[in-house]
Amino acid sequence: MVKITGFTTRDVRFPTSLDKTGSDAMNAAGDYSAAYCILSTDSEHEGHGMTFTIGRGNEIVCLAIKSLAPLIAGRDLDSLTADWGKTWRYLVSDSQLRWIGPEKGVIHLALGALVNAIWDLWAKTLNKPVWKVVADMTPEEVVRCIDFRYITDALTPEEAVALLKEVEADKKKRIEEAERSEAVPAYTTSAGWLGYGEEKMKTLLEESVRAGYRHFKLKVGGNLEDDKRRLSIARDAIGYDKGNILMVDANQVWSVPEAISHMKELAQFKPWFIEEPTSPDDVLGHAAIRTALRDTPHGTIGVATGEMCQNRVMFKQFLQAGALTVLQPDACRVGGVNECLAILLLARKFGVPIVPHSGGVGLPEYTQHLSTIDYVVVSGKKSVLEYVDHLHEHFEHPASVKNGYYVTPMEPGYSVEMKPESMDRYSFPGEEGKSWWKTEEARTILEGPRIV
Repeated sequence: MVKITGFTTRDVRFPTSLDKTGSDAMNAAGDYSAAYCILSTDSEHEGHGMTFTIGRGNEIVCLAIKSLAPLIAGRDLDSLTADWGKTWRYLVSDSQLRWIGPEKGVIHLALGALVNAIWDLWAKTLNKPVWKVVADMTPEEVVRCIDFRYITDALTPEEAVALLKEVEADKKKRIEEAERSEAVPAYTTSAGWLGYGEEKMKTLLEESVRAGYRHFKLKVGGNLEDDKRRLSIARDAIGYDKGNILMVDANQVWSVPEAISHMKELAQFKPWFIEEPTSPDDVLGHAAIRTALRDTPHGTIGVATGEMCQNRVMFKQFLQAGALTVLQPDACRVGGVNECLAILLLARKFGVPIVPHSGGVGLPEYTQHLSTIDYVVVSGKKSVLEYVDHLHEHFEHPASVKNGYYVTPMEPGYSVEMKPESMDRYSFPGEEGKSWWKTEEARTILEGPRIV
């Protein structure tokens, strides 16, 4: 029996705005950050969870974690995991905290960190990685992890069990593939940040091709001619007829008519999909864009979104409206593993592939588990998963790619346990003599103009 005895939060920020890593049309200069939750216990184990942000506001998420975490302080771990769906509903049911959601925004970001910390702790006590915890469950046990409130008009618990049973026969084979690191093909965004110069982008793309990548994503949404020039450089590097796939991402910068007109101009570069073409809340807008891009002279351009989609209810509506060809849930913007399981099953019901959002610190560490769960347990079909090659060195068990596939995590837990020295070094606002944020170099960010 393991009891949760307390919790701590950490505000950790990496100064990625200095080199424009992560830059896109909407977010010109983010500092990749983690609002961190650590659960202490009366055992040798701790639970680690985090939510990804891009700097300012990270402290607000930490405050929200401090408001939610007392709900589980003093609880036995077994009492939380025995009926996970019931526990999840309990965690979103504090009526006063719910008022500032419900189940969205900062309070839901905090919930994602807390729920994932519980899963990390549970997996460590079971001596398994999180993906294997789920893979070893029966269909009924997986479904008991989910709160089906608000989604039974699209997916019932009985339907979910039936969907999982349909792919049970070959699950053992898929587990073996996962154990050989052949379950989750990777794609790269590392060359495509909008703030990178064209020569740097070209060099990084060529390096990615040599490294065995077959899928490449570039940021768009600036000047149309600049977008055309950058995509032309990308196609020169990866080819049109070599089996390499190009994807583009506008990060919400356009209105619906702008998205349609801009993407018709970019259709000549044959992108698989346009990601976040408009407001992440505009279900009907995405549906209109998908309809308009179904038949361009250069072929169909799909529509993808999800990194800013706040809960299973929004995903349900996107699917019901036929608005998406690719679904991209974020591991911690929604309410942790449990809500991700609901979203994976909704996508399976509607026949839409899962390609999780993975472009941020700690996200590849998380999402490698989710994509493995999708392949092994839920869909039985391989998809692809974003990989960004930075900041992994700060984690005890960093995500990595080999031969074009994610190396399946086998260490117990959820893979986001950060090294203590990294936490101290990049703690915000931090301690004198310890934190980078107290150095002279940090003044460039702290005292410089805000980039909007």
